[in-house]
Amino acid sequence: MQNKYKGIIASNGIAMGPIFMYTKQKIEVSNEKISENDVIKEQEKVKDAINSYSNEIENRVKTTPEEEAIANAHTELLSDPYFEETILNKIESELKNSQLALDETVKEMVMTMEALDDEYLKERAADYKDIGEQVMYKLMGVKANNLSRLTKEVIIISKELTPSDTSTMDKKNVLGFATDLGGKTSHTSIIAQTLDIPAVVGMNDITKHAKDGDFAIIDGDQGEIILNPDDELKKEYINKIDKINAEKQRLLEMKDKKAITKDGKHCEVAANIGNLNDLDIAIEAGCDGVGLFRTEFLYMENSHFPTEDEQYEVYKKACEKLEGKPIIIRTLDIGGDKGLDYYEFPKEENPFLGYRAIRLCLDKIEVFKTQLRAILRASAYGKIRIMLPMVISVDELKRSRDLLEELKSELNEKNIDYDKDIELGIMVETPASVMMSDKLIKYADFFSIGTNDLTQYMLAVDRGNENIAHLYSNYNPAVLRAIKKVIDTSHKAGKWTGMCGQFASDTNATKLLLGLGLDEFSGSASKLSKVKDTILNSSFKQAQEYASELLDLDTANEVEQKVLGDN
Repeated sequence: MQNKYKGIIASNGIAMGPIFMYTKQKIEVSNEKISENDVIKEQEKVKDAINSYSNEIENRVKTTPEEEAIANAHTELLSDPYFEETILNKIESELKNSQLALDETVKEMVMTMEALDDEYLKERAADYKDIGEQVMYKLMGVKANNLSRLTKEVIIISKELTPSDTSTMDKKNVLGFATDLGGKTSHTSIIAQTLDIPAVVGMNDITKHAKDGDFAIIDGDQGEIILNPDDELKKEYINKIDKINAEKQRLLEMKDKKAITKDGKHCEVAANIGNLNDLDIAIEAGCDGVGLFRTEFLYMENSHFPTEDEQYEVYKKACEKLEGKPIIIRTLDIGGDKGLDYYEFPKEENPFLGYRAIRLCLDKIEVFKTQLRAILRASAYGKIRIMLPMVISVDELKRSRDLLEELKSELNEKNIDYDKDIELGIMVETPASVMMSDKLIKYADFFSIGTNDLTQYMLAVDRGNENIAHLYSNYNPAVLRAIKKVIDTSHKAGKWTGMCGQFASDTNATKLLLGLGLDEFSGSASKLSKVKDTILNSSFKQAQEYASELLDLDTANEVEQKVLGDN
């Protein structure tokens, strides 16, 4: 009987075929305590298991940037001293067996990541789960099931797919997948997007309804799974698939084109990245540069504040990979929901409005100077721009600029090369920076709008609160008017404005943002071609008229309905 089930869209597209139910081996962790005599033996087991998985990753054949990215991410996490030291300490000080010590450590790390408000960071919890699972298999001597040797084309249905599952699966035979768990910004979803595999996640209980051999349609555009569709519906979807394939082929031709409207307005279409692996994927997708390099990962995936040289090497490699294309490096945006294992933040009633981002940097001047010096030195190798997060006042911007000038003088004295004209801009993500934009632009070379936080703060809506989640909308007229004000202010001063929030990746909103005058769109690598295509096929003058109409509407719902109706 035909049945339809809804979930979260992880990757667009449509696929049809038989179902393969994928299950993992059950792991039952022993709670048995060990004696002091067994401590060293249990610790050695853990070290051997970590080394075994590290060697497996190193020897694994990586055929795509995504597989390389997952392998590198896992290698980084495995080499984090905190991970191994915490496990070994639980064995020694609490006399926990190796399995229990590993299990507890991974669960603690996962809880820390899942508590974060930033969706990009929150989804890293899946990486910790994945690593814990793989190391546990090694520890228990269990051979893990995998999807690398499928004998026919199938749709995968599973409770959860880890990054390891998706990066090693047989791409030729996986038509699509659906899972009970997972979010749209997880590594698993990102891999599906990049590999162009339709996927629906967060379905809660699809594994209870599907069976091996059932025929299914995955509609990644609607976030639906249809089990055992009738012949009429199959024909309808075959026609849809033919149209989608033709559209994909057309979008491929957009990848390396410049985003210029029919009447000559030029926009940069850049990518947001968190590390060099993300950059590889963005370059492959045809990015015009990087609109946001989240440098907090250099700090969060370390056992200490990264040194100047450690940061310099990363920024330099990014410049070299981009071959002259611009990269905006956001200075340390830590605090709020993003902590560090090696630094204790003060206890705060509301950390999101507390000691974080530029506030922390201007307080911990040496940490800030270290990062700025590394960025300046790396600017000799490419087009780097510096961006300050969470700015609310001219004073913060002026102090940062003075500090930058001080460091430039030091480098001049030592004859160290750097870009003398390096640009310094701010991330506009607070109502204060919107209201003070006319003053801030005197001291900033550019603005970049962070819509995730700006929307939250403009509307006084906690986007993580399910009870009021319906109130959080980038299409709210208050948010759109704030965006328009910021863009107009920068243009009046002869400067430019970009956007690095998730709204920049919403391809339904591209024409609206173009009409508001946005100069740079920076978002998910998987959306770049579609954003470019919309710009290339638009008239800037008509987009301005369209945006003006939308700005005159009264509610977020009216705006959204109009936008969706026009796409």
